[in-house]
Amino acid sequence: MTSNYYEGIGRRKTSTARVRLWPGGNGSVVINDKPGEEYLARIGDFEQVLEPLRAVGQETAYNVTVKVQGGGDTGQRDAIQLGLARALLKIEPEWRPVLRAGEFLSRDPREKERKKPGLKRARKAPTYTKR
Repeated sequence: MTSNYYEGIGRRKTSTARVRLWPGGNGSVVINDKPGEEYLARIGDFEQVLEPLRAVGQETAYNVTVKVQGGGDTGQRDAIQLGLARALLKIEPEWRPVLRAGEFLSRDPREKERKKPGLKRARKAPTYTKR
């Protein structure tokens, strides 16, 4: 690999992903030192992560390495996708309209709501009993 790479940070829920694109690659994806297909084992997750690369037509032009931590499967998947799109913008700023149209550059702001006192969860109240 070359010593120059393009990096993007993606976040979703409590997940944070640091995505690096290495030019001149063959399209390999490594996530936390595992092959991408092995790390994202759920059906469709790996394909969804690579959507920003497909949108700009660069599926095999770069090797992708990812360090992701925190959260669960969905949060990590969406964090990686956002980080990948942000790294692509550093390579070629003219890809912004294509990535924006595919909604790859929007960070999903939804977080888990905190639990309130006297409730079972954030909003679920205990069952009412008359007697």
